[in-house]
Amino acid sequence: MSYFKEKFKRVRNQSLHLCAPLEKEDMVVQPIVDVSPPKWHLGHSTWFFEKMILEEHFKGYQVYHPEYNFVFNSYYESIGKRVLRTDRGNLTRPTTEEVYKYRAYVDEQMAHFLDKLTELPKNVSDLLELGLQHEQQHQELLVYDIKYILGNNPLFPAYNKKEIISSIESRALSFLSIAGGNYKIGHQQEGFCFDNELGVHQVYLHDFEIADRLVTNGEYLEFMNAGGYQNFKYWYMEAWAWVQENKESAPMHWHQIDGEWYQYTFFGLQKLNLHEPVTHISQYEAAAYAQWKSMRLATEFEWEVACNNYESTLHKRANFVEGAALSTRTAEKDHFQFFGDAWEWTNSAYLPYPYFKTETGPIGEYNGKFMINQMVLRGGSFATPKDHIRPSYRNFFHPHLKWHFTGIRLAQHV
Repeated sequence: MSYFKEKFKRVRNQSLHLCAPLEKEDMVVQPIVDVSPPKWHLGHSTWFFEKMILEEHFKGYQVYHPEYNFVFNSYYESIGKRVLRTDRGNLTRPTTEEVYKYRAYVDEQMAHFLDKLTELPKNVSDLLELGLQHEQQHQELLVYDIKYILGNNPLFPAYNKKEIISSIESRALSFLSIAGGNYKIGHQQEGFCFDNELGVHQVYLHDFEIADRLVTNGEYLEFMNAGGYQNFKYWYMEAWAWVQENKESAPMHWHQIDGEWYQYTFFGLQKLNLHEPVTHISQYEAAAYAQWKSMRLATEFEWEVACNNYESTLHKRANFVEGAALSTRTAEKDHFQFFGDAWEWTNSAYLPYPYFKTETGPIGEYNGKFMINQMVLRGGSFATPKDHIRPSYRNFFHPHLKWHFTGIRLAQHV
Protein backbone atom coordinates (compact mmCIF):
# COMPACT_ATOMS: atom_id res chain seq x y z
CA MET A 1 0.00 0.00 0.00
CA SER A 2 2.84 2.40 0.83
CA TYR A 3 4.16 1.88 -2.72
CA PHE A 4 0.93 3.22 -4.22
CA LYS A 5 0.64 6.11 -1.76
CA GLU A 6 4.18 7.26 -2.50
CA LYS A 7 3.93 6.79 -6.26
CA PHE A 8 0.50 8.39 -6.47
CA LYS A 9 1.75 11.52 -4.74
CA ARG A 10 4.96 11.65 -6.79
CA VAL A 11 3.28 11.15 -10.17
CA ARG A 12 0.46 13.59 -9.48
CA ASN A 13 2.89 16.26 -8.27
CA GLN A 14 4.99 15.85 -11.43
CA SER A 15 2.06 16.95 -13.61
CA LEU A 16 1.72 20.11 -11.53
CA HIS A 17 5.48 20.68 -11.69
CA LEU A 18 5.44 20.52 -15.50
CA CYS A 19 2.69 23.14 -15.68
CA ALA A 20 4.18 25.48 -13.05
CA PRO A 21 6.15 27.66 -15.55
CA LEU A 22 3.05 28.25 -17.70
CA GLU A 23 0.76 31.25 -17.68
CA LYS A 24 -2.99 30.71 -17.53
CA GLU A 25 -3.22 31.72 -21.19
CA ASP A 26 -0.82 28.91 -22.12
CA MET A 27 -3.09 26.36 -20.44
CA VAL A 28 -6.04 26.68 -22.85
CA VAL A 29 -4.38 26.75 -26.29
CA GLN A 30 -4.92 24.05 -28.95
CA PRO A 31 -3.02 25.13 -32.11
CA ILE A 32 -3.55 21.82 -33.97
CA VAL A 33 -5.70 18.74 -33.45
CA ASP A 34 -2.77 16.66 -32.13
CA VAL A 35 -2.06 19.14 -29.33
CA SER A 36 -4.36 19.21 -26.31
CA PRO A 37 -4.51 22.20 -23.94
CA PRO A 38 -2.37 21.59 -20.83
CA LYS A 39 -5.37 22.06 -18.54
CA TRP A 40 -7.19 19.30 -20.44
CA HIS A 41 -4.33 16.89 -19.69
CA LEU A 42 -4.60 17.79 -15.99
CA GLY A 43 -8.35 17.22 -16.05
CA HIS A 44 -8.30 14.03 -18.12
CA SER A 45 -5.68 12.27 -16.00
CA THR A 46 -7.72 13.21 -12.92
CA TRP A 47 -10.93 11.96 -14.53
CA PHE A 48 -9.30 8.56 -15.09
CA PHE A 49 -8.86 8.05 -11.33
CA GLU A 50 -12.33 9.36 -10.58
CA LYS A 51 -14.13 7.32 -13.24
CA MET A 52 -12.16 4.07 -13.17
CA ILE A 53 -11.44 3.77 -9.44
CA LEU A 54 -13.40 6.09 -7.15
CA GLU A 55 -16.80 5.79 -8.82
CA GLU A 56 -16.50 2.02 -9.10
CA HIS A 57 -14.74 1.07 -5.87
CA PHE A 58 -15.14 3.83 -3.23
CA LYS A 59 -18.55 3.45 -1.62
CA GLY A 60 -20.37 6.74 -1.18
CA TYR A 61 -18.06 8.69 -3.47
CA GLN A 62 -19.59 11.94 -4.71
CA VAL A 63 -18.71 12.88 -8.31
CA TYR A 64 -17.08 16.30 -8.39
CA HIS A 65 -19.05 17.65 -11.34
CA PRO A 66 -21.72 15.86 -13.42
CA GLU A 67 -20.44 17.26 -16.75
CA TYR A 68 -16.77 16.41 -16.31
CA ASN A 69 -17.25 12.92 -17.71
CA PHE A 70 -18.31 14.58 -20.97
CA VAL A 71 -15.48 17.14 -20.84
CA PHE A 72 -12.55 14.88 -19.92
CA ASN A 73 -13.36 11.50 -21.47
CA SER A 74 -10.83 11.06 -24.29
CA TYR A 75 -11.84 8.13 -26.50
CA TYR A 76 -13.71 5.63 -24.31
CA GLU A 77 -16.84 4.85 -26.31
CA SER A 78 -18.16 2.50 -23.61
CA ILE A 79 -18.22 5.32 -21.05
CA GLY A 80 -20.37 7.74 -23.02
CA LYS A 81 -20.37 10.88 -25.11
CA ARG A 82 -17.41 13.26 -24.97
CA VAL A 83 -16.11 16.56 -26.30
CA LEU A 84 -14.56 16.06 -29.73
CA ARG A 85 -10.78 16.14 -29.69
CA THR A 86 -10.76 19.08 -32.10
CA ASP A 87 -12.90 21.10 -29.66
CA ARG A 88 -10.74 20.80 -26.54
CA GLY A 89 -9.32 24.24 -27.18
CA ASN A 90 -12.82 25.73 -27.05
CA LEU A 91 -13.19 24.74 -23.41
CA THR A 92 -12.61 28.09 -21.73
CA ARG A 93 -14.76 26.56 -18.99
CA PRO A 94 -14.03 24.86 -16.70
CA THR A 95 -11.34 27.42 -15.97
CA THR A 96 -7.75 26.45 -15.22
CA GLU A 97 -8.37 27.27 -11.55
CA GLU A 98 -11.42 24.98 -11.49
CA VAL A 99 -9.39 22.14 -13.02
CA TYR A 100 -6.77 22.52 -10.28
CA LYS A 101 -9.57 22.36 -7.68
CA TYR A 102 -10.87 19.20 -9.37
CA ARG A 103 -7.43 17.61 -9.10
CA ALA A 104 -7.17 18.56 -5.43
CA TYR A 105 -10.59 17.06 -4.68
CA VAL A 106 -9.87 13.76 -6.43
CA ASP A 107 -6.41 13.52 -4.84
CA GLU A 108 -7.96 14.01 -1.40
CA GLN A 109 -10.60 11.36 -2.09
CA MET A 110 -7.98 8.94 -3.39
CA ALA A 111 -6.00 9.46 -0.16
CA HIS A 112 -9.12 8.64 1.90
CA PHE A 113 -9.78 5.60 -0.29
CA LEU A 114 -6.26 4.23 0.15
CA ASP A 115 -6.26 4.95 3.90
CA LYS A 116 -9.45 2.95 4.41
CA LEU A 117 -8.05 -0.19 2.81
CA THR A 118 -5.68 -2.51 4.65
CA GLU A 119 -4.98 -4.33 1.41
CA LEU A 120 -5.78 -3.45 -2.19
CA PRO A 121 -7.73 -6.07 -4.16
CA LYS A 122 -5.76 -7.10 -7.24
CA ASN A 123 -8.28 -5.65 -9.69
CA VAL A 124 -8.04 -2.30 -7.91
CA SER A 125 -4.24 -2.34 -7.63
CA ASP A 126 -4.02 -3.16 -11.35
CA LEU A 127 -6.30 -0.22 -12.16
CA LEU A 128 -4.34 2.10 -9.89
CA GLU A 129 -1.05 1.13 -11.52
CA LEU A 130 -2.60 1.63 -14.94
CA GLY A 131 -3.87 5.04 -13.87
CA LEU A 132 -0.39 6.08 -12.75
CA GLN A 133 1.21 4.80 -15.95
CA HIS A 134 -1.54 6.58 -17.89
CA GLU A 135 -0.75 9.87 -16.17
CA GLN A 136 2.94 9.42 -16.95
CA GLN A 137 2.02 8.99 -20.61
CA HIS A 138 0.05 12.23 -20.44
CA GLN A 139 2.95 13.98 -18.74
CA GLU A 140 5.07 13.20 -21.77
CA LEU A 141 2.30 14.37 -24.11
CA LEU A 142 2.05 17.47 -21.95
CA VAL A 143 5.73 18.26 -22.59
CA TYR A 144 5.24 17.76 -26.36
CA ASP A 145 2.22 20.03 -26.34
CA ILE A 146 3.82 22.75 -24.23
CA LYS A 147 6.73 22.95 -26.66
CA TYR A 148 4.40 23.13 -29.66
CA ILE A 149 2.28 25.84 -28.03
CA LEU A 150 5.27 28.00 -27.08
CA GLY A 151 7.26 27.17 -30.21
CA ASN A 152 4.46 28.42 -32.43
CA ASN A 153 4.12 31.67 -30.52
CA PRO A 154 5.77 34.37 -32.71
CA LEU A 155 7.74 35.59 -29.68
CA PHE A 156 9.34 32.14 -29.11
CA PRO A 157 9.02 32.41 -25.31
CA ALA A 158 11.28 30.27 -23.13
CA TYR A 159 9.69 27.66 -20.90
CA ASN A 160 12.84 27.49 -18.76
CA LYS A 161 15.74 29.96 -18.88
CA LYS A 162 18.25 27.75 -17.06
CA GLU A 163 19.68 25.63 -19.85
CA ILE A 164 22.12 22.81 -19.08
CA ILE A 165 24.88 23.64 -21.57
CA SER A 166 26.63 20.75 -23.30
CA SER A 167 29.83 21.27 -25.30
CA ILE A 168 30.45 17.57 -25.99
CA GLU A 169 31.03 16.69 -29.64
CA SER A 170 29.31 13.66 -31.11
CA ARG A 171 31.51 10.64 -31.58
CA ALA A 172 31.92 8.93 -34.95
CA LEU A 173 29.05 6.64 -35.84
CA SER A 174 29.76 2.93 -35.55
CA PHE A 175 27.61 -0.21 -35.51
CA LEU A 176 26.71 -2.97 -33.09
CA SER A 177 26.40 -6.50 -34.44
CA ILE A 178 23.56 -8.92 -33.79
CA ALA A 179 23.83 -12.53 -34.87
CA GLY A 180 20.91 -14.11 -36.70
CA GLY A 181 18.68 -16.58 -34.92
CA ASN A 182 15.46 -17.03 -32.98
CA TYR A 183 14.74 -14.45 -30.27
CA LYS A 184 11.95 -14.01 -27.74
CA ILE A 185 10.00 -10.77 -28.08
CA GLY A 186 7.65 -9.21 -25.53
CA HIS A 187 7.52 -8.35 -21.85
CA GLN A 188 9.63 -10.84 -19.90
CA GLN A 189 10.50 -8.81 -16.80
CA GLU A 190 8.83 -8.41 -13.43
CA GLY A 191 6.44 -5.55 -12.94
CA PHE A 192 3.91 -3.61 -14.98
CA CYS A 193 3.50 -3.64 -18.73
CA PHE A 194 0.78 -2.57 -21.14
CA ASP A 195 -1.34 -5.20 -22.86
CA ASN A 196 0.31 -4.49 -26.23
CA GLU A 197 3.61 -5.86 -24.85
CA LEU A 198 2.08 -9.22 -23.89
CA GLY A 199 2.21 -12.39 -25.88
CA VAL A 200 5.87 -13.42 -25.64
CA HIS A 201 6.74 -15.03 -28.94
CA GLN A 202 9.72 -15.94 -31.06
CA VAL A 203 10.92 -14.18 -34.17
CA TYR A 204 13.73 -15.13 -36.52
CA LEU A 205 16.21 -12.36 -37.30
CA HIS A 206 18.92 -12.40 -39.94
CA ASP A 207 22.37 -11.04 -39.11
CA PHE A 208 22.22 -7.24 -38.89
CA GLU A 209 24.00 -4.21 -37.52
CA ILE A 210 22.45 -1.29 -35.66
CA ALA A 211 23.94 2.13 -35.01
CA ASP A 212 25.55 2.72 -31.62
CA ARG A 213 23.89 6.15 -31.23
CA LEU A 214 21.17 8.35 -32.67
CA VAL A 215 21.57 10.46 -35.80
CA THR A 216 22.62 14.05 -34.99
CA ASN A 217 21.35 17.42 -36.16
CA GLY A 218 24.54 17.91 -38.15
CA GLU A 219 24.16 14.57 -39.92
CA TYR A 220 20.55 15.31 -40.78
CA LEU A 221 21.54 18.75 -42.05
CA GLU A 222 23.84 17.01 -44.54
CA PHE A 223 20.79 15.19 -45.92
CA MET A 224 18.97 18.50 -46.27
CA ASN A 225 21.93 20.21 -47.94
CA ALA A 226 22.24 17.30 -50.37
CA GLY A 227 18.70 17.99 -51.60
CA GLY A 228 17.04 15.22 -49.61
CA TYR A 229 13.68 16.99 -49.53
CA GLN A 230 13.79 17.65 -53.27
CA ASN A 231 14.57 14.11 -54.49
CA PHE A 232 11.62 11.72 -54.72
CA LYS A 233 13.78 8.59 -54.85
CA TYR A 234 14.38 8.60 -51.08
CA TRP A 235 10.70 8.75 -50.16
CA TYR A 236 7.74 6.39 -50.04
CA MET A 237 5.09 7.50 -52.54
CA GLU A 238 2.76 8.55 -49.74
CA ALA A 239 5.64 10.32 -47.98
CA TRP A 240 6.65 12.20 -51.14
CA ALA A 241 3.07 13.43 -51.54
CA TRP A 242 3.19 14.56 -47.88
CA VAL A 243 6.44 16.47 -48.50
CA GLN A 244 5.00 18.29 -51.49
CA GLU A 245 1.57 18.98 -50.02
CA ASN A 246 2.97 20.37 -46.75
CA LYS A 247 6.11 21.97 -48.26
CA GLU A 248 8.26 20.04 -45.80
CA SER A 249 11.92 21.01 -45.80
CA ALA A 250 13.28 20.54 -42.26
CA PRO A 251 12.51 19.05 -38.83
CA MET A 252 9.80 20.82 -36.86
CA HIS A 253 10.96 23.87 -34.87
CA TRP A 254 13.94 24.51 -37.21
CA HIS A 255 14.17 28.04 -38.60
CA GLN A 256 16.65 29.39 -41.15
CA ILE A 257 17.54 32.99 -40.33
CA ASP A 258 20.05 34.96 -42.42
CA GLY A 259 21.51 31.73 -43.81
CA GLU A 260 21.95 30.06 -40.39
CA TRP A 261 19.85 27.35 -38.81
CA TYR A 262 18.18 27.94 -35.47
CA GLN A 263 15.97 25.66 -33.41
CA TYR A 264 13.20 26.54 -31.00
CA THR A 265 14.00 24.88 -27.68
CA PHE A 266 12.49 25.01 -24.21
CA PHE A 267 15.08 27.73 -23.58
CA GLY A 268 13.95 29.87 -26.49
CA LEU A 269 15.23 30.20 -30.05
CA GLN A 270 18.88 29.11 -30.24
CA LYS A 271 21.50 28.26 -32.85
CA LEU A 272 21.26 24.63 -33.91
CA ASN A 273 23.54 22.34 -31.90
CA LEU A 274 24.99 20.05 -34.57
CA HIS A 275 26.11 17.40 -32.07
CA GLU A 276 22.78 16.68 -30.38
CA PRO A 277 20.45 13.97 -31.75
CA VAL A 278 17.94 15.25 -34.25
CA THR A 279 14.34 15.20 -33.11
CA HIS A 280 10.88 16.26 -34.33
CA ILE A 281 11.22 13.90 -37.28
CA SER A 282 8.35 12.02 -38.89
CA GLN A 283 8.69 8.36 -39.78
CA TYR A 284 8.58 9.46 -43.40
CA GLU A 285 11.66 11.63 -42.86
CA ALA A 286 13.46 9.00 -40.80
CA ALA A 287 12.97 6.39 -43.54
CA ALA A 288 14.02 8.86 -46.27
CA TYR A 289 17.20 9.73 -44.38
CA ALA A 290 18.01 6.03 -43.97
CA GLN A 291 17.42 5.48 -47.69
CA TRP A 292 19.73 8.40 -48.51
CA LYS A 293 22.41 6.72 -46.36
CA SER A 294 21.83 3.43 -48.23
CA MET A 295 20.64 1.93 -44.95
CA ARG A 296 17.29 1.39 -43.27
CA LEU A 297 15.38 1.68 -40.01
CA ALA A 298 15.40 -1.30 -37.67
CA THR A 299 12.27 -3.34 -37.12
CA GLU A 300 10.86 -3.13 -33.63
CA PHE A 301 12.04 -6.71 -33.04
CA GLU A 302 15.59 -5.88 -34.07
CA TRP A 303 15.53 -2.85 -31.81
CA GLU A 304 14.33 -4.87 -28.81
CA VAL A 305 16.95 -7.57 -29.30
CA ALA A 306 19.73 -5.01 -29.73
CA CYS A 307 18.58 -3.14 -26.63
CA ASN A 308 18.49 -6.34 -24.57
CA ASN A 309 21.97 -7.26 -25.82
CA TYR A 310 23.68 -3.93 -25.31
CA GLU A 311 21.75 -1.69 -22.90
CA SER A 312 18.83 -3.54 -21.29
CA THR A 313 19.28 -1.67 -18.01
CA LEU A 314 18.91 2.09 -17.86
CA HIS A 315 22.29 3.68 -18.46
CA LYS A 316 23.40 6.09 -15.73
CA ARG A 317 23.67 8.82 -18.38
CA ALA A 318 20.31 8.09 -20.01
CA ASN A 319 18.47 11.36 -20.64
CA PHE A 320 15.02 11.26 -19.02
CA VAL A 321 12.63 13.90 -17.73
CA GLU A 322 14.09 13.65 -14.22
CA GLY A 323 17.37 15.09 -15.52
CA ALA A 324 15.55 18.29 -16.55
CA ALA A 325 17.73 18.64 -19.65
CA LEU A 326 14.60 19.38 -21.72
CA SER A 327 16.58 18.56 -24.84
CA THR A 328 18.35 15.70 -26.55
CA ARG A 329 21.96 15.23 -25.40
CA THR A 330 25.12 14.11 -27.19
CA ALA A 331 25.95 10.43 -26.77
CA GLU A 332 28.87 9.91 -24.42
CA LYS A 333 31.38 7.06 -24.49
CA ASP A 334 29.79 3.60 -24.05
CA HIS A 335 26.32 5.14 -23.97
CA PHE A 336 24.27 3.82 -26.87
CA GLN A 337 21.16 5.96 -26.28
CA PHE A 338 18.69 3.09 -26.50
CA PHE A 339 16.78 4.79 -23.68
CA GLY A 340 15.88 8.46 -23.43
CA ASP A 341 16.72 11.42 -25.68
CA ALA A 342 14.31 10.65 -28.54
CA TRP A 343 11.77 7.97 -29.40
CA GLU A 344 13.19 5.93 -32.26
CA TRP A 345 11.06 5.29 -35.30
CA THR A 346 11.11 1.68 -36.43
CA ASN A 347 10.04 0.18 -39.72
CA SER A 348 7.34 -1.92 -38.02
CA ALA A 349 3.62 -1.37 -38.26
CA TYR A 350 1.79 -1.29 -34.94
CA LEU A 351 0.04 -4.66 -34.85
CA PRO A 352 -1.05 -7.08 -32.11
CA TYR A 353 1.39 -9.70 -30.92
CA PRO A 354 0.33 -13.36 -31.10
CA TYR A 355 -2.10 -14.22 -28.30
CA PHE A 356 -3.11 -10.55 -27.87
CA LYS A 357 -6.43 -10.36 -26.06
CA THR A 358 -8.66 -7.31 -25.68
CA GLU A 359 -9.85 -6.89 -22.11
CA THR A 360 -13.53 -6.43 -21.34
CA GLY A 361 -14.88 -3.02 -20.41
CA PRO A 362 -13.32 0.43 -20.89
CA ILE A 363 -9.77 -0.82 -20.25
CA GLY A 364 -10.08 -2.91 -23.41
CA GLU A 365 -10.14 0.35 -25.39
CA TYR A 366 -6.70 1.39 -24.15
CA ASN A 367 -4.50 0.00 -26.95
CA GLY A 368 -6.08 -2.61 -29.18
CA LYS A 369 -8.37 -0.39 -31.24
CA PHE A 370 -5.40 1.71 -32.40
CA MET A 371 -3.57 -1.18 -34.04
CA ILE A 372 -3.91 0.05 -37.62
CA ASN A 373 -2.15 2.64 -39.80
CA GLN A 374 0.44 3.50 -37.16
CA MET A 375 4.15 2.80 -36.73
CA VAL A 376 6.04 1.60 -33.66
CA LEU A 377 8.59 3.69 -31.79
CA ARG A 378 10.96 2.45 -29.10
CA GLY A 379 13.16 3.70 -26.30
CA GLY A 380 11.62 6.80 -24.73
CA SER A 381 12.70 10.44 -24.86
CA PHE A 382 13.99 13.22 -22.64
CA ALA A 383 10.35 13.74 -21.59
CA THR A 384 9.88 10.11 -20.45
CA PRO A 385 9.96 9.22 -16.74
CA LYS A 386 12.76 6.74 -16.12
CA ASP A 387 10.50 4.30 -14.24
CA HIS A 388 8.06 4.25 -17.17
CA ILE A 389 10.27 2.67 -19.84
CA ARG A 390 11.57 -0.85 -20.55
CA PRO A 391 12.96 -2.79 -23.54
CA SER A 392 9.53 -4.16 -24.50
CA TYR A 393 7.66 -0.81 -24.37
CA ARG A 394 5.83 -0.14 -27.66
CA ASN A 395 4.91 3.45 -28.46
CA PHE A 396 2.96 4.18 -31.65
CA PHE A 397 2.02 7.14 -33.83
CA HIS A 398 0.94 7.86 -37.38
CA PRO A 399 3.99 8.13 -39.65
CA HIS A 400 3.47 11.77 -40.69
CA LEU A 401 3.48 13.17 -37.13
CA LYS A 402 6.54 15.01 -35.80
CA TRP A 403 5.49 17.29 -32.92
CA HIS A 404 6.66 14.64 -30.46
CA PHE A 405 10.30 13.93 -29.56
CA THR A 406 11.23 11.44 -32.25
CA GLY A 407 14.60 10.59 -33.78
CA ILE A 408 16.52 8.17 -36.00
CA ARG A 409 18.69 5.11 -35.43
CA LEU A 410 20.13 3.47 -38.53
CA ALA A 411 20.37 -0.26 -39.24
CA GLN A 412 21.76 -2.34 -42.06
CA HIS A 413 22.03 -5.91 -43.27
CA VAL A 414 25.38 -7.61 -42.87
